[in-house]
This record gives sequence, structure tokens and C-alpha cells, in this order.
Amino acid sequence: MALPRGVGETRQCPHCKATILASAVVCPGCNGHLRFGPATGAVAGVLKPATVTAFKIEGSFDNPAPSSPREYTVVVAIRNQRGEIVDRKVIGVGVLGPGDERAVTLTVEMAANPARDVPPPRRQ
Repeated sequence: MALPRGVGETRQCPHCKATILASAVVCPGCNGHLRFGPATGAVAGVLKPATVTAFKIEGSFDNPAPSSPREYTVVVAIRNQRGEIVDRKVIGVGVLGPGDERAVTLTVEMAANPARDVPPPRRQ
């Protein structure tokens, strides 16, 4: 099944330069506002379209003392239904000293594409 025109298109956030969905009203990376008004799909003054949290996981990792400093890399990979990697990104890197801890939250939000991006059905 073909997707409607405009669904899944991407652009670059003018604030943080992240690749985001073209339909985004607020950048999910930096929370910068991208568009305002009724043409954005906003309803009754709400700037962000309704989203559903489809998946959320939180966790932490540490470097128990006594130990030497340890480097870390946070990687996210997205796979399709066949298990093939669609996208893979290094989200962050750093170092943990003895006794240091970091927490990570991964959230997948889903929203309907605003009606302005979906053309009306053709009459035959």
C-alpha cells in the first residue's frame, strides 16, 4: 500500500540541525517551536499535535568504585519487520569516572500526520 503524499517526509530543524519529520510543529530534539497557527494542525491553541507514546524504556548504567574511568557509547538502531537495519545513530558518548552514573530514556512517539499533508481522495 502506498503512503499518502507528504507522509514520512523529513527536514532539518533550524535550531539544532537534527533530521525531523516535516510535519513536526515542535522539534523532538531541542523542543524548539517550528510553526504556529491553525495551518500546523494545532487545535485550540495547543502547539503540539496529539501524540501517543508507543514505546518507552528507561535505564541507567554506572561505573562502580573502585575502578578506572570507562568510556561509553549510546547507540540506537531501528529495524524493519524483516530485521534489517533502517537507521542507526550514535546518540552520545562520554566517560564515567569511578562512582559516576548516567540515565537513558528512549521514547517512541507516534502522531497522525496533519490533514494538510494528505491530499483529499480523488473522485472518479
